[in-house]
Amino acid sequence: MKIAKYIISLAKSIYKSIKRFPVTIAFSTAFVVMMIITSEIRSSSAHGLTENLNRVSMILALGVPLSLCIKLYFEKKNNYKLSHIISAFIGEGLILILYYFFLLEDLKMVSTTRYAGVTLALYIAFLFIPYFKDKENFELYVIKVFGRFFITIIYSAVLYGGLAAILATIDKLLGVKISSNSYYYTFLIVAGIFAPTYFLGGLPTIKDSFTKENYPNIFRVLVFYIVMPLISVYTLILYIYFAKIIILKQWPVGLVSHLVLWYAVISASVLFFISPIYKENSFAKKFMKFFPKLILPLIMLMFFSIGIRVNAYGITENRYYVIVLSLWVFGVMIYFSFAKKFKNIFLPITLSAIMIISVLGGPLSSYSISKSSQNKRLEKMLLSNNMLQDKKIVKASSISEKDKNEISSIISYFNSNHSLKDVKYLPKDFKMDDMEKTFGFQYSPNFSPQNCFYFNIMQTGEPIEISGYNYMFDSRYRYDEKESNLPFSISYDYNSNILKIYQNKDVLYTKDMNEFSKKLIDKYGLRGKGEGINPNEMCFEDENSKVKVKIQIINISGTKDPSTRNIKTNGIDFYILIKVK
Repeated sequence: MKIAKYIISLAKSIYKSIKRFPVTIAFSTAFVVMMIITSEIRSSSAHGLTENLNRVSMILALGVPLSLCIKLYFEKKNNYKLSHIISAFIGEGLILILYYFFLLEDLKMVSTTRYAGVTLALYIAFLFIPYFKDKENFELYVIKVFGRFFITIIYSAVLYGGLAAILATIDKLLGVKISSNSYYYTFLIVAGIFAPTYFLGGLPTIKDSFTKENYPNIFRVLVFYIVMPLISVYTLILYIYFAKIIILKQWPVGLVSHLVLWYAVISASVLFFISPIYKENSFAKKFMKFFPKLILPLIMLMFFSIGIRVNAYGITENRYYVIVLSLWVFGVMIYFSFAKKFKNIFLPITLSAIMIISVLGGPLSSYSISKSSQNKRLEKMLLSNNMLQDKKIVKASSISEKDKNEISSIISYFNSNHSLKDVKYLPKDFKMDDMEKTFGFQYSPNFSPQNCFYFNIMQTGEPIEISGYNYMFDSRYRYDEKESNLPFSISYDYNSNILKIYQNKDVLYTKDMNEFSKKLIDKYGLRGKGEGINPNEMCFEDENSKVKVKIQIINISGTKDPSTRNIKTNGIDFYILIKVK
């Protein structure tokens, strides 16, 4: 009977969710469908089509928080007409279409960070819209929402685990072949359809009200007796650590911001949640009174650390986000230190506004400020080396290696993240190949994951056709001895990327495997690990007067120099089939 009641309750919750948020559920479902479609056709499609499908999926995912915000806004207004909300959702569709064509033109750094910022800002807005202006106990509402969120995660995890176990049982016991994609699609359906539907079914309405009595006891225990003591101890450790580095005068610049920033963000969240009930606990009273003031010196030290980094390398988008988030946290701590009455709804409102300003363009955006900072940094480097005359770059080959690397890194930053047209003083139509012609020295590349490639074979379970060949070698066993007692042997030079086939000491076949890497990059671009490619696309046949070969690549990785566009294969695993003529 309990199970039946639970199923009925679950069905009612899902029905309530679909009735209340039909557009949101539609966007979420469409996103799942598009992800499945993209996965199915990825192996046989060109890179450009796959990227377009990914962009469509991202737009559908963006429709979820945007539709939530629209719906909650009209619920708060209460006295709206049906035509108004229909018009709003039509407007949402137009906004998403415009976003696709003008703000998500590609999946490069600017587009993806902008998308992430807008998405986070909308989800934060989803939290404060129902309580904007006139309602109290906003913190209790947020706790209720987060409580529903965590319950949704637990239910979804159990559901997915059960379904995955059923699929595995069917595969192993009944002999029905279940593809690996089935598990992925099951996860998408659970996470993308069931989870949001169940979550929204328990979302509080505008009619719901909350008092301190609604504060969950489990949350009280968690915050008062676990989280606050842990944060207090961590604060003490940070003070000891900073005292140590000040005494020793050894400043670990890159580590400080990581030590302080996320700790400060978590601390701000804790202060937010305990503010409605801190008077109930003596330790919480002292914590609320003194902790925000104690954290301020630590944040100031973090600013000092960031300043050293900015002074040396200028502002980039990542440093901009660290600075902005640090300023927000600093403001929050000032607020909790001196405010007599807490109106905490302004915290998510300001955070959401900061995110929008940071990523949507304009003079204060992360992109504008970062480009300006790096241009000033370049100008300073050029002037210090007498390489700038009449606003034109003068070649100078005798500058230090450090300055060469600095200038190269600035040019590489613009080439990777923005456009070379954004660089001041560069000639029109400048390309990375023109470094020596323009600056007097060659590009000095720094390692960057953005310049790396990795391709791996899709695991289809299909056998490799070996008919018509005499021998097969597996490169993973490292047959690299030229002088072998075997009738045939292979060698692969990892420095030159040259594959050779030997008969005794005679070379029968030679192949530069960089050529194959270049073909994959030309077709797919620099792709990430995990995007498996159809085996037919990872295979090639070749022959000469002595042998015929078939090479099946398992995985291949390396780097591409952004200036020279030269390909360097650093790792490769493959099978090679050989037929002697």
